[in-house]
Amino acid sequence: MKNALDKYLPEQRIYIRTDTSTKFLTLKSKSQLFIGIVATISFSWLLIATAIIGYEMLESRSYGQQAKDHKKTYEVRINKLSAERDNRALEAQTAQEQFYVALNQISEQQTDLLEAEEHRRELATGLQILQTKLQDAVKARDAAERNSDKLLADLQDANGNKASHIGNAEELNKTLALMSSELSTSVDQREFLANDANQAKKQVEELEFNAELTQLQNEQIFNKLEQAVEVSLSPLERALKKSGINKDALIKDVRRAYSGTGGPLTQLTVSSKGEANNPSSKRAFGLLQDLDRINLLKIAGNKIPLSNPVRGSFRYTSGFGGRRDPKTGGWRKHNGTDMAGPLGTTIVATADGMVTFAGRQSGYGRLIKIRHKQGFETFYAHLHRINVKAGQKVSRGDKIGAMGNSGRSTGVHLHYEIRLGGKPVNAIKYIKAANDVF
Repeated sequence: MKNALDKYLPEQRIYIRTDTSTKFLTLKSKSQLFIGIVATISFSWLLIATAIIGYEMLESRSYGQQAKDHKKTYEVRINKLSAERDNRALEAQTAQEQFYVALNQISEQQTDLLEAEEHRRELATGLQILQTKLQDAVKARDAAERNSDKLLADLQDANGNKASHIGNAEELNKTLALMSSELSTSVDQREFLANDANQAKKQVEELEFNAELTQLQNEQIFNKLEQAVEVSLSPLERALKKSGINKDALIKDVRRAYSGTGGPLTQLTVSSKGEANNPSSKRAFGLLQDLDRINLLKIAGNKIPLSNPVRGSFRYTSGFGGRRDPKTGGWRKHNGTDMAGPLGTTIVATADGMVTFAGRQSGYGRLIKIRHKQGFETFYAHLHRINVKAGQKVSRGDKIGAMGNSGRSTGVHLHYEIRLGGKPVNAIKYIKAANDVF
């Protein structure tokens, strides 16, 4: 080996000359071999590192393009969901406006029906009076006819004995003339009353027909209104049922907070004779109660965390429950839902409430806590910026901070928690329930 090295790598000398002296550096075969090996290894390492860096750059560009594609997909989906939400809200508002218009029409029709009913009753009473008078006239006519027959018989008897009964005959003639006049008057009154009775009967039939037609129109209006109420009410109740919330207790709580009224809620019509209300009035009153329930449920929906806290593009990176810790790799419980997005993405309150904490807290980093109705509390952690302070009241949709990477975090994201009675619950269940309504 030494001979081979001496042959291929002979000893080399490097001379270093100065003004006063000359020095040289001797490179033996082994030294040249060592330098060659080091140079070869360095060059190989440089080539491998360059290849790795180039591959990583290409891969990072691919990931960047995928991230842009995902971002565009999420933006399209969010815009679509937003448009659907706006359409549902517009449909609900249109249905409510139609309900009020129809309610006014029903009220006017109820007034007309009451007036028609009162007019019919007056006509029926007048008809009954006319029938009574007609019966009295008929009785008077019959009595007059009997008296006339009797007078004629008496007159015939008087003609047979004129000498003794001349004075009585003259009196009978006067009485007969008077009775004939009264009988003629009674017949004219009877015909007049009969004509009035026929006209009253026709008016009653016309009123009954109009009342039946109005009832059919009311039936169609009520069917459309009930469908509109069902479209608005069912998604609200379904969302609360999915989230496991006692909607009756929530409505009672909202009703106590919004107890101001302008008068008692009563039926549309009240009978003046103590009779039962008609079915149309009961249905209208039921629709008013359903509308009141819709308004209360919408107000209640703002009191509990039925909303998405992120306003912008994001993706779910970690769910509720057990998972491997991103830093230590150990199995740990995860009490919230992680949503990753760009730095500074807007974070909003998911329900009306009061801020109980706004600042830094150990692993949460910059943290906001909000207390809501029915024992709910929401946490917004790892924030980049906080826009509220403790003791401040916020409404659903108000901006409270910006997404960040503070605290014990591996990247920009929001850690969102919902606690009920102090115990963590799955926030995804409430977010998905809200997607059907809001």
